[in-house]
Amino acid sequence: MHIKIMASVCLLMAFLESCTSQQRKDSATLAPSELPGDILAQTHCGRCHAFVAPDLLPKDSWRYDVLPDMGHRLGIYAGGLRPDSLFGSGPDAEQIRLSGVFPEQPLIAGEDWEKIVQYYLTLAPETLAPPSRKEPIPTDLKQFAYREVALAHRPALTTLVHFRESGKGLVFSDAKSHILSFLSHTLEEEYSLPLKATVVGFEEDSDRAYLTSMGRGVFPTDAANGAVWLLRKNDKGRLASSEGALVNDLQRPAQTQRIDLNQDGVLDLLACEYGNYSGRLAWYEHLADGTLKPHILRNMPGAIHAEVRDFNGDGKPDIMALMAQGDEGMFLYLNQGEGRFEEKRLLQFLPLNGSQHFSLADFNGDGHEDILYVCGDNADKTPLLKAYHGLYIFLNDSKLNFKQSYFYPLNGAYKALARDYDLDGDLDLAAISFFPDYAHQPQESFVYLENKGKLRFTPHSFPQATQGRWMVMDAGDLDGDGDIDLALGSYVSFQAEGDSTGLGEKWLKSGPSVILLENKARR
Repeated sequence: MHIKIMASVCLLMAFLESCTSQQRKDSATLAPSELPGDILAQTHCGRCHAFVAPDLLPKDSWRYDVLPDMGHRLGIYAGGLRPDSLFGSGPDAEQIRLSGVFPEQPLIAGEDWEKIVQYYLTLAPETLAPPSRKEPIPTDLKQFAYREVALAHRPALTTLVHFRESGKGLVFSDAKSHILSFLSHTLEEEYSLPLKATVVGFEEDSDRAYLTSMGRGVFPTDAANGAVWLLRKNDKGRLASSEGALVNDLQRPAQTQRIDLNQDGVLDLLACEYGNYSGRLAWYEHLADGTLKPHILRNMPGAIHAEVRDFNGDGKPDIMALMAQGDEGMFLYLNQGEGRFEEKRLLQFLPLNGSQHFSLADFNGDGHEDILYVCGDNADKTPLLKAYHGLYIFLNDSKLNFKQSYFYPLNGAYKALARDYDLDGDLDLAAISFFPDYAHQPQESFVYLENKGKLRFTPHSFPQATQGRWMVMDAGDLDGDGDIDLALGSYVSFQAEGDSTGLGEKWLKSGPSVILLENKARR
């Protein structure tokens, strides 16, 4: 789960090696180059993330939102603003200062900066037409039965929904009350557990559970107040007593997983520490004395999801990770043995993509897992409907080279899960959107894409798709009948962009925390 309030379009790393000797001068005294604005923009932005062309945003977005933020990261401060005014006064202020995101001195000559500004403002369009859909998504989904969970927190701030082992029901977490609730397979409340922070991850074994906490809120932060907690079960199988933290001081972890990465027979910890201005993808080595030693794989914010496989067939676990928050892309970390990993970039995405999730599945039956990629986070400086938000399939050529082979446009897409929902032998897709086009296509909140073969999918939604604002989703067999059900969790603190339907008010007053889409394929 991830909400990107302060996402940047130009995450400049305190870098620009050619400028380091000039960092103690102001922009007026730095020698300007003879380069035109387009080359300067590509040079200064393109070296730290995919280059963003002027025509991808309207003129006012560049003028009032993106360019000022970009300037700050180049040490250009207008109107007397200074870097320390951007650090804030919260617990993460010092971490922001140390990150070097906002340099004390300019990294670019004033004349060069003005060339960049004029390049964007001259070529950017006045407005951008919102993406349109040729045909509306029909609300004719008959394969799943809609069931609303009676237990609800209002307003619902659901940050986790998770299928337990078959027959054990569901668990979900609420960020406002910091309550973890356990539901039976009939969706009745078994018990609820008050906690001290927001839970976004849940893993359990026979006698204990591991809970990933990102701290007390959900918004991006540089404060290292995330953790993985250990809770022991009582003789009734319920979580009862705390054993403390497996690891503390994580920077807003979006995902953690316990796995033996160095093959010493002890489970280590892989953490996607999303952060905000700073963050990292890291693995924590479980030492003999029980402590965990951090090893940084990528020292940048935006780590949001990772999968572990032996990707190159050498018998060692490798890591594939999705990075958001600026330099967006897919990265592969090949295990070199003895705790060492070699980084390889697989795919690069625009910083406007709002990367949210990915999963691995074999879509063309060649025995190699492909990438299902989801982008659509729109809680940033450019909250516009974007034609490139949606679901992508990148096919694997068997050599870990991935090529885009399918795209389904879905405004504000947040997550997609590939399963054989209809039991016909191929992979269908279930997707949720947190920022759909509520004004024209509110049924984008949930889309089921039925596989028709050869990467052709037919969309469906259901009439109650707008009962909540879906931010989290999981798939599993709740009732043990052999088909895959879906659970959706609603988070409604944000009003719907462009909503003129009264949905926001309805969610706040009567919206559910969790719903179940019960699969009827076995009936």
